[in-house]
Amino acid sequence: MDREDFTLLVQRHQHELTAHCYRMLASVEDAQDLVQETFVRAWDKRESIREASAVRAWLYRIATNACLDFLRRRPERSTAPDRAPDGAVPLAVSVRWLQPAPEDLAAHAQAREATPDEVVIEREALELAFLVALQHLPPRQRAVHILKDVQGWSAQGVADHLEMTVAGVNSALQRARESLRRHLPPNRSNWAASAASEVERDLLQRYVAATEASDITALTALLHDDARCGQQPGASGHQGPNPSYYAGRDVIRSAWAPALEGADAAVLRLIPTRANGQPAAGVYLWDYDSDQWQAFGLDVLHVRDGLIDEINAFVPEMLPPFGLPLILPAPGDGGSRGTAQ
Repeated sequence: MDREDFTLLVQRHQHELTAHCYRMLASVEDAQDLVQETFVRAWDKRESIREASAVRAWLYRIATNACLDFLRRRPERSTAPDRAPDGAVPLAVSVRWLQPAPEDLAAHAQAREATPDEVVIEREALELAFLVALQHLPPRQRAVHILKDVQGWSAQGVADHLEMTVAGVNSALQRARESLRRHLPPNRSNWAASAASEVERDLLQRYVAATEASDITALTALLHDDARCGQQPGASGHQGPNPSYYAGRDVIRSAWAPALEGADAAVLRLIPTRANGQPAAGVYLWDYDSDQWQAFGLDVLHVRDGLIDEINAFVPEMLPPFGLPLILPAPGDGGSRGTAQ
């Protein structure tokens, strides 16, 4: 097999392998790097593959082992923090290395003509709350759960893939499921990430409009009483070593008030998008010194019963993978609060 034939053979699986590595590592950048490492390892072992029909499983085995090797080299990445400072199940931003994923990462199931049920499961398994729960599993348990419960492999197939016994797979799977139940938030018994619904689109539009208008009353009216908001370290001016957390609508309103009310209130612009099957928005801050919209962060929303129950704010560097620039073109007459938007 020459390199051109090999490339054609393996690249058709690149998208779904990226999603697989992303579930293992919770980082889009690391997932992309590990897929490239997978292809290098596969090229070195290309003589071991005899049938084209076996290529997909063969690549999954190589990719999974590459991820496990990566996690062995980075033990600090093996498990996420157990609890947020308030004792609640951690928000997505508590996993320091977690990166939100553009919506097209969930499209690989459709590309390989999966059944409707498989499409739903694979989309659900990219939702932020589920990714956080996965990070609490030891790496091998994580691999077992992803291959068995997300990819739908048989216990024997997983055992062969990871060089385990079937009994060992079943034991690891039971422990993984128990851990996931503990680490998924209580109101996430149904944590499905669905395609964009009319309710989500309307709610996101109202979130954008209220934020751009600095209407804190309208903005907080979109939140559940027990809503939570979290900000990744380094995001939007937060310079501390730990993520910040706000729990409860009234607490969130108080935290937001300095930025949205008064003469020194920020002037913000939001651009709707989607991340991990959830409504999201790129947030930009008007900078009067440079007369530019500068990237402020990426807000990812979780919607429950028509209201927002969680907001995860990620660092500005997360915007480019969503096709959003770090600096927006300035309006011709920009600079004043009345015209900057």
